[in-house]
Amino acid sequence: MIATSGRILRLLSLLSSRPTWTNAELARRLEVTERTVRRDVDRLRELGYGVESAPGPGGGYRLSAGTRVPPLSLDDDEAFAVAVALREAAHGTVLGGDQTSLSALLKLQRLLPKRMAARLAELDATVEHTPRAPAPKASPAVLLTLATVCRAAERTELTYRDMHGASTVRDVDPHRLVYTGAHWYFVARDVVRDAWRTFRADRVTEVRPTGRTVDPTDAPDAARLVADTITRTGYPFYSRVRVFLPPAEALRLVPPIVATHEAEGPRSTVITIGGSHPEATADYLLALGTPVQVLAPTEVRKALLRRLDALYRANANGTADGVTMTPHSETRTETVRICP
Repeated sequence: MIATSGRILRLLSLLSSRPTWTNAELARRLEVTERTVRRDVDRLRELGYGVESAPGPGGGYRLSAGTRVPPLSLDDDEAFAVAVALREAAHGTVLGGDQTSLSALLKLQRLLPKRMAARLAELDATVEHTPRAPAPKASPAVLLTLATVCRAAERTELTYRDMHGASTVRDVDPHRLVYTGAHWYFVARDVVRDAWRTFRADRVTEVRPTGRTVDPTDAPDAARLVADTITRTGYPFYSRVRVFLPPAEALRLVPPIVATHEAEGPRSTVITIGGSHPEATADYLLALGTPVQVLAPTEVRKALLRRLDALYRANANGTADGVTMTPHSETRTETVRICP
């Protein structure tokens, strides 16, 4: 009886993992006969799960839409992957400061067999996290609601706080959620302005679905729109820089989420990049490790020349005595000494 119950759960897990399975495929994966698979499918149907017979050569099965949600059944590797993802979320790199991820992780750990708990203990003993700069994170509850209205294509009343702290209420038609590695962005059409906009999810304070379904026909490439918005707004100033690389290589070196790119033929690309300070932009350009030409503004060009001059003088004679560099975060000078 135990073997049969375990096999039925495994069958349910397989049916959940892809749209359609043939009878023969299921029999091979479960290491039983095709007749046994048919009996197990009948048992699932008796338990209330919608399992449809799929047409085609050899026949097959699939879970029907809109039926009971099957219990979550994970193999060892899947459970380990989920636990690691929850650990990462609990560290605050993806979600907000509430305890949702930690709570889910604790529940999962209590359900794991001893061998899996031991593997997670090994992970804890060998992995360390570097310090991370504090940054606002989106609430899991807000993200879930935004994802739901995107999936349902449901017009939504959104309360949003901009970068200056001003709060507004917008009627929007949802499209997509985009994660950049630093922030979640909600892409939606502003109904009043009749224009597509991006909203930082951590600045969304309330989401109220209206129940009205919409069908936008001019939806943009959400990731592209977010990248363009990031690179064109929100920075004190922008720089135009020529890199002597083909456009494809320039895109790999400076990703579109950081800058916009203009091809100048097969071996040259102009990028426009935002920055908080000329010195910070100069540091970023030096870190690219490729020849660059600053087209504008003059402040960035001068900052880059100062950095290059300081590096040259620090290394010309193998000593940095008397050489000073000015960090962009401070106004004081700091002597950098390089040991021979």
